[in-house]
Amino acid sequence: MKQLLIYLLVLLVLPCCKHNEEAEETEPAEGATPVTVTTVSHEPMQEFITLNATSAYLQKWPVKANATGYLQAGNLQLNQYVNIGQQLYTIQTKEAKSIGNAINVLDSTFRFTGINHIKANGAGFISQLDHQGGDYVQDGEQLALITDTRSFVFLLDMPYELRPYILNKTSLQMELPDGEVLAGMISGNMPAMDIGSQTQHIILKVKSTHQLPENLIAKVKLVKTSKAMANSLPKAAILSDETQAEFWVMKMTDSATAAKVIIEKGIETNDMVEILSPVFSANDKILLTGNYGLSDTAKVKIVQ
Repeated sequence: MKQLLIYLLVLLVLPCCKHNEEAEETEPAEGATPVTVTTVSHEPMQEFITLNATSAYLQKWPVKANATGYLQAGNLQLNQYVNIGQQLYTIQTKEAKSIGNAINVLDSTFRFTGINHIKANGAGFISQLDHQGGDYVQDGEQLALITDTRSFVFLLDMPYELRPYILNKTSLQMELPDGEVLAGMISGNMPAMDIGSQTQHIILKVKSTHQLPENLIAKVKLVKTSKAMANSLPKAAILSDETQAEFWVMKMTDSATAAKVIIEKGIETNDMVEILSPVFSANDKILLTGNYGLSDTAKVKIVQ
């Protein structure tokens, strides 16, 4: 009878012990680090190289004096549009100013004025005024500068080693400082390299609904690598050593433990990183926050 009572008591105690063991396995220990988790994504990815392109006018027409004398200017103003052949200045030589009409008084058929006319040799807007009416100027001295609006382009500063990334391309995406995106059509390149920066100017023509100023810097994106489908994780899930020679993630091995897993990175974007190896499944849980500074097998608590 006594043995029967002991046997019944053991049967009652065993389920309680088993329940306590399961609870210890599933419930995190006291002081576990609160974390959030994510899973691997399968999506297209592209890696870009960002370069600067500066707006410029390739064609500018200098207006120069054709004689030495006193300048007589019209009502010219900065940013005024002028047509080719339009009269801009007149110059009266100092000899004509000194003699005046004395020669015409002596001989009316001579018709001497001593005044030379200066006309625009190109169409565009006046971007620079160097002299005003009444100035004494020398022959060949620059009086103004006319900028041809049709010659507006962006000059992309491209290091020569990046040349393969634009071969066989006809257009590039450009982003202005205000967020506006334009398509830049490649129309050629300058035949010389900048000796200091070792960059070559690539000429990009743009179509804009409004006038853009000169010396405006735009960002140009070149596609370096592209994949139709890649396994990726958010950048916050990727950890590294001080020298960034080794990279790893913290992967959940059970409901309360995270282990360190060494990874090999691929394409990187602003917020995502391609994982080349190992291959994670869609069910693998990777720590997203709270992962910094954790040991190899750390006790964690998943929070929403």
